[in-house]
Amino acid sequence: MILHLRHNSYKRGEGMNNTEKIKKALQESAELEKAEFLPGFFKAVPGGYGEGDLFLGVRVPLQRKVAKKYYKHISLDELKKLLQEPVHEYRFTALVMLVHQFQKAKDPEEKGIIANFYLKHLDYVNNWDLVNASAYKILGAYLIDQDRSILYELAASKDLWKQRVSIIATLYFIARNDYGDTLEIAKELLHHEHDLIHKAVGWMLREVGNRDFETEYRFLEKYYSAMPRTMLRYAIEKFDPELRQEFLKGRI
Repeated sequence: MILHLRHNSYKRGEGMNNTEKIKKALQESAELEKAEFLPGFFKAVPGGYGEGDLFLGVRVPLQRKVAKKYYKHISLDELKKLLQEPVHEYRFTALVMLVHQFQKAKDPEEKGIIANFYLKHLDYVNNWDLVNASAYKILGAYLIDQDRSILYELAASKDLWKQRVSIIATLYFIARNDYGDTLEIAKELLHHEHDLIHKAVGWMLREVGNRDFETEYRFLEKYYSAMPRTMLRYAIEKFDPELRQEFLKGRI
C-alpha cells in the first residue's frame, strides 16, 4: 500500500523529537513512482507475505544516510516506536540505526542489551530486506562467542521471518570460517515450504562454498536430492557450469 503524505505536516524541525525528525527526513525523500513500485516488490498486497506494509518510496541509500545522521541521538525507546510503525522505511531505518548502535557499543553488556532488544522486537523485522539488513550484523555478531541455541529456537518457530533470521544470522559466522550452525540450521529448514527460506538457505550454503568448497560440496552431496529446486540453484550458483548441471540433473 502506498502512503499518501501531507508534506506540510511539519513546517520546521522546531520542537520535534527524534522520531519526528527522522520521519520528516524520510518523508522529504519520498518518491511517488517508488512508492507505487514497492508494494508489489515486497508483496504488500492481500495475501502477500508483506500484506499491510505502507511505503513512502524512499531509496535505501537515503534511508541509510538518515540512519547515520541520527543513530547517536536516539534511544531504544524511540527506536521501539519507529519499529512499531506500519511504514516500511521507518522500520528499515530504525534497524539500520540499531545496527550502528550495536557496532559502536563499547562493552559486551551494552551489546547484550541491544541484541536482546532486537530479539524482543523481531515481530517487526517482518520482511526479507529487514532481516538481511540486521540479523547477522546484530544477532550473528553477538552470538559469535555466546550460546547459539536461540537460533535453533527461531528456526523451529514456524514464523517465516524468525526462521529467516535464524539462517541469515549465521552469515557472521561464515565470514569467520565457522560453518557448523549454518549447516545444521540448513538441515532444519531443508523441507520448508516458502521460497524466501529456500533462497536464504541456498544463499548461506553458497557463502560457505565461497570460502570452503569441500564443506559445501559434502553437504550438497548428501542433501541436494531432497532440496527444493530454488534452494539448490542458489547454493550452486557459483559452481562450474558442468558441475552445476550434474547437480541439477541428479547425477551426483
